[in-house]
Amino acid sequence: MDIEKNKNSAIVGIFIFLGIVIFIGGLLIVGGKGSLFSKTIAISANFENVNGLVKGNNVWFSGVKVGTVKKVTFNSNEAVTVEMVIEENSVPYIHKDAKAKMSTDGLVGNKIVVLEGGSAEAPVISSGDVLAVAKPVDTEELMATLQENNKNLVDITKNFKVISKNMAEGQGTIGKLLTDDKLFNDLGATLAVLKNASDNTNRLTANLSAYSAGFNRKGTFANDLITDTAIFSNIRSAVKQIQMVSVNANSVAENLKEASAGLNTEGSAANVLLHDAPTAESVKTMISNLETSSAKLNETMDALQHSFLLRGYFRKKEKEAKK
Repeated sequence: MDIEKNKNSAIVGIFIFLGIVIFIGGLLIVGGKGSLFSKTIAISANFENVNGLVKGNNVWFSGVKVGTVKKVTFNSNEAVTVEMVIEENSVPYIHKDAKAKMSTDGLVGNKIVVLEGGSAEAPVISSGDVLAVAKPVDTEELMATLQENNKNLVDITKNFKVISKNMAEGQGTIGKLLTDDKLFNDLGATLAVLKNASDNTNRLTANLSAYSAGFNRKGTFANDLITDTAIFSNIRSAVKQIQMVSVNANSVAENLKEASAGLNTEGSAANVLLHDAPTAESVKTMISNLETSSAKLNETMDALQHSFLLRGYFRKKEKEAKK
């Protein structure tokens, strides 16, 4: 009887012990201590403020839980040292130049430590490493900035209200432009003129571009003039000749000037002929008499040729001329 009673008591005790073990294991898993029986390494980081972080909070890397907070203590530099245990299977993905920062699990969840960054060139973490800390966002500073921005936004709204009121009442340049039809039409006309000027400028630019392209087109006179040194030399020679002609023309003009000056010299034959009418008339009469005498001399010579006394002489001269 006693043996059977003791046996039942032992069985009940075993079930109770197993239940307690299962209960404690469930608490550990739910409480984030599921890594208690897995291999881990210990690392740490020094924070100025942990914002309510406690032992047992999770450690995340790239959105995945990789460990838990083992201990939170003050150090000699009046900073807070957070000791963390990292699961060994996550170690190959976390490098020594990774940084730790404080965050929350969700919007209003528990505090967590987030590991971020790290380069593939750096070695992976090892037990005892102290990670650098990323500068956290100060909530109070953020709120102060938001408050300052709100004040600025209120001032901007007030100013915009005043400006819009002035514009509606036709004050200022923009207000007049919105309310004065004549000013608006004038501005439209000015813009049309500017557009026309812009179009003309574009056409002029296109023409200049086409004209300049002609200088690069082989076979054209402009291209030959620029690139053919022989043509350029010929043009230079022609210019020199034109210069010489100009010099000669100047000399001729000077000679004509001197000749005309001689015509105006008193006492000269040319001046007498040009300005003394009686002398000019006498010269004209003399020339007329010479023409008359020449005609009479021709008649006399013709009569002599037909005279029987000299006819033989003239025939002889004619025969000799024919030979």
